[in-house]
Amino acid sequence: MVLVTGSSSGIGEATARRFAAEGATVVVNSARSVAAGRAVADSLPGAVYLQADVGDPDQCGALVEGTVARFGRLDTLVNNAGFTRTIAHDDLDGVTDELFRQILEVNVVGAFRLVKLALPHLRADGGGSVVNVSSVAGVRPTGSSIPYAVSKAALNHLTALLANVCGPEVRVNAVAPGLVRTPWTEEWGPLHDAMATMTPLGRSGESEDIASAVFEVSESPYLTGQVVVVDGGLSLR
Repeated sequence: MVLVTGSSSGIGEATARRFAAEGATVVVNSARSVAAGRAVADSLPGAVYLQADVGDPDQCGALVEGTVARFGRLDTLVNNAGFTRTIAHDDLDGVTDELFRQILEVNVVGAFRLVKLALPHLRADGGGSVVNVSSVAGVRPTGSSIPYAVSKAALNHLTALLANVCGPEVRVNAVAPGLVRTPWTEEWGPLHDAMATMTPLGRSGESEDIASAVFEVSESPYLTGQVVVVDGGLSLR
């Protein structure tokens, strides 16, 4: 039983589809794209859709409770839901306190809250897994905005801290994508084109590339506390 937050499109949708293809039952989630989320769930065998905003404490609780009430268990949590706003890093005045808090609330606090709520269920069968979808922006000084990059760096450290206390029953890891073609980045054509020469693998990532990494990390029995960068080798250059 796998809960994938933010899975109505992009990396989250591809992740839900990958787990379903491997025989898992999946809960699809989104905060707003209800019709798209339901369409994804309807296309996967046994899947259900649950609407919830991971930035809201009450909705996080309802999401975990709804998952367990429906299926009686929770084996894997993929914290994929995220929020950002594109703001040039040198535009400090473009970052408001409210925006900074909103990004941290979804990308960091929401992920922590869901792990805390899910932990008793993940521990129940002695083999639970958490995968946080981070970003190379949490590893290098890049990303769509400073608050986003800070949130992903915090998520990476949160991953290590949680892994240290959630074992031995539950493993906690993160996957940090580089540039990926998703609905969020579809207008970044020149940057995608530049990946042909900027990365050893000669292209931007696809959502399925990241979904594959998330699945493999979630299933690796002796891996915990790690941030696996999946960027086509971009960080080598």
